[in-house]
Amino acid sequence: MIEITNLVKYYGEKKAVNGISFTVNQGEVLGFLGPNGAGKSTTMNIITGYLSATSGSVKINGHDILEEPELAKKSIGYLPELPPLYLDMTVLEYLNFICDTKGVSRKERIRQLAEIMRLVKIAHVSDRIIHNLSKGYRQRVGIAQAMIGNPEVLVLDEPTVGLDPKQIIEIRNLIKTLSKKHTVILSSHILPEVQAVCDRVVIINQGKIAAIDSPTALSHRLSGTSKLLLAFVGPFREAQSNLRAIPGVKNVTLTHEKDDACQVEIQVDPNMDVRKSVFFTMANHSWPILEFRSLDPSLEDIFLSVTNSKIDREG
Repeated sequence: MIEITNLVKYYGEKKAVNGISFTVNQGEVLGFLGPNGAGKSTTMNIITGYLSATSGSVKINGHDILEEPELAKKSIGYLPELPPLYLDMTVLEYLNFICDTKGVSRKERIRQLAEIMRLVKIAHVSDRIIHNLSKGYRQRVGIAQAMIGNPEVLVLDEPTVGLDPKQIIEIRNLIKTLSKKHTVILSSHILPEVQAVCDRVVIINQGKIAAIDSPTALSHRLSGTSKLLLAFVGPFREAQSNLRAIPGVKNVTLTHEKDDACQVEIQVDPNMDVRKSVFFTMANHSWPILEFRSLDPSLEDIFLSVTNSKIDREG
């Protein structure tokens, strides 16, 4: 779907992007992460054709963004960090204007706009001036303009920046819905959001790719193993013996004990999911589970580890 090969971008003497290569598969939601100044925005602007690369290539559906810009850009819908809205227009006037710029026929736009407004839940504000909308609704209008023309790829740059928690959840759910029909590249500084919706993440630092994989695989790679926290009511020694007998469990360590309640750390093979076996082991012995969760590093932990270690090595 998208092929980025040996991408390099200079601003004068400064190399902002340094030989980046990765692919985005059809139907995938890819998180694109990086600290400020890492080259993330530059890369996204090159992917969408807003900037030209110094060297390297970007292909969208086999079309080079520089050599065949019209064909490549037809496959891309782009939401910049600051949505490109005309605040003195109504929502419907603005979306019709975008239809004109993208060459959507009059007959097709009626059906398309009705479907898009239904998906992003802005039909009830279609006659309102954009200036009078809340930031959350402006973001929705921005996403709607990116969807016009039914592009196969949606590039969303910080789609939830400045939104309240309820609006963030709504936009997150919308992105999940959009991913059923579109390939999505999502850039965000809200890492739990990326972890919740993305199939893979690319972490860029100092113009280079610092890590690329699924959040789960990166977590296992960082920790070298996988750990679970289990709190339950029951005898520790007997529970430890039964838990150790589960295939994939490497070790069970007591971390806290009070009265008849225990908290243990279970070290497991990262390639095996032992959660069901742990649950049924506890249930079969009538040992109530008080808490059961993963102790694997979060995407935030991974991000900090990858970017900080990179700086340390090169500093």
